Order: sequence, then C-alpha cells, then structure tokens
Amino acid sequence: MSATQALQAALYVRLTGDAALAAMIGPDGVHDRLLTGSDRPYVRIAAIETRDWSTASEPGEEHLLTLEVRSGEGGNRVAQEIADRVRFLLDDAALTVTGALLVNLRHQRTRTGRDARAKGHVAEMVFRAVTE
Repeated sequence: MSATQALQAALYVRLTGDAALAAMIGPDGVHDRLLTGSDRPYVRIAAIETRDWSTASEPGEEHLLTLEVRSGEGGNRVAQEIADRVRFLLDDAALTVTGALLVNLRHQRTRTGRDARAKGHVAEMVFRAVTE
C-alpha cells in the first residue's frame, strides 16, 4: 500500500471513529465520491495531491489533502460547524499510517460558500501532510 493510500485510510478511520462527527453527518457520512440527491450533510475526501519531499537522507512525500463538507440549503452554518469538527479531528493529529511515518498533518485553509449547481453549501478544506 502506498503512503497516499494509507494516509487516506487513516483519515477515514479517524473521521468515522468520532461520535460527535457521526452525530452531525450520520454513521455513513464520510465518502471518497460525490453523492447526488439528498444524502447530506457529508464529508468527502475529494483529492490528494502527492509530491516528492525526500531529503538527502530520507525518502518522503508531501500530500495536499482536499476534503469537502457538503450540506443542503439553509446557509453556511451547518457546513462551517462540520468543518470545525473535521479540523479539530485532523489538525496536528497523530494518525497511524500503515507503512509510513506521518511527520505532520496541518490545516492550511477552509473556504465556505454556496454551490448553486448542487443546491447546497460546501466547505472546502485543505490539509498538508508529510510522510516518510
């Protein structure tokens, strides 16, 4: 398993294992695909961009993780509250990444707004992780 796959698996375990987040999005509310219809709110692991981050002595990778919180109509508040919980769970988290060492995991930014096509709101979150 690559470090990218193992990191995604660790994110999934961390997010699905939190009772407070499950209360907000339901027990099956974390996905890696875009859902259609009324299956909201939910968190989506939208993208992972991986780059070489090796040093002279250690192999390593930098991962830019994009997560989306999707909620229905009714304002940004719901999306923002869920995004706050996701940030609490992941920012500087000590995740177990099988086959790699997670050096750090940091929140970089969150952008919240209305998605007119999907008739709802989305909070796009970007995290940066480094693995060795």
